[in-house]
Amino acid sequence: MNAALETHGLAKRFGGIVATNDVTFRLERGARQALIGPNGAGKTTFVNLLTGVLTPSTGRVVLAGEDITRLRPEARVRRGLVRTFQINQLFGDLTPLETIALAVDERLGLGRDWRRRVGAVDAVSAEVEQVAERFGLLDVLDRRTDTLPYGKQRLLEIAAAFACAPQVLLLDEPAAGVPEAERRDILDAIAALPADVSVLLIEHDMDLVFSFARRISVLVDGGLLVEGEPEAIAADSRVRAVYLGERIDG
Repeated sequence: MNAALETHGLAKRFGGIVATNDVTFRLERGARQALIGPNGAGKTTFVNLLTGVLTPSTGRVVLAGEDITRLRPEARVRRGLVRTFQINQLFGDLTPLETIALAVDERLGLGRDWRRRVGAVDAVSAEVEQVAERFGLLDVLDRRTDTLPYGKQRLLEIAAAFACAPQVLLLDEPAAGVPEAERRDILDAIAALPADVSVLLIEHDMDLVFSFARRISVLVDGGLLVEGEPEAIAADSRVRAVYLGERIDG
């Protein structure tokens, strides 16, 4: 069976700077995987290569067996590769109802019908309600997004991504900036994602990483240092050296 997402020899150079260096990576179907690394490791560049924001200097990106290396970002979303961002990319003057409905409308090919009110189709309205319930947003559906607590805004961004029906969901620091009292809702929502959605979590919060991930990939200086199960990563001397400055004997 094909992997959900793969890269082969992926590299990105900016002049003489190598931001991503020959990364061969595999995300299995149904994966709960985390990508970690220190600041400047190349995580953002790697995610931008996966999603089509950047074009690789060399290498390939493969989604469910299809080479998508040259596809535009919106074409990748339509094929099921969806992401969230470190900083919310939400429209503050829209409500959660309108935000989720826009995502559903666009997925169903209804977004170009400018004469129709967003979410007016019964099937769209029903799906919006289901998504909102899944992410704990029913009580704020009609409030302006920019008036919501930050934790709710983060949940809304994940909900909008989920409404795009992803095969692969890339979560870029979903709990960043969320007050401690609201973090549990984020963690619970991520843990409850359907098993058939393959998830790659890009995160600095090690508590979140080790509570979520069944496999961890460590990126350092633009290349993959090591991959493995959480227990093996926690015990790896190379990882400890990168994060804790510990000396590697030998």
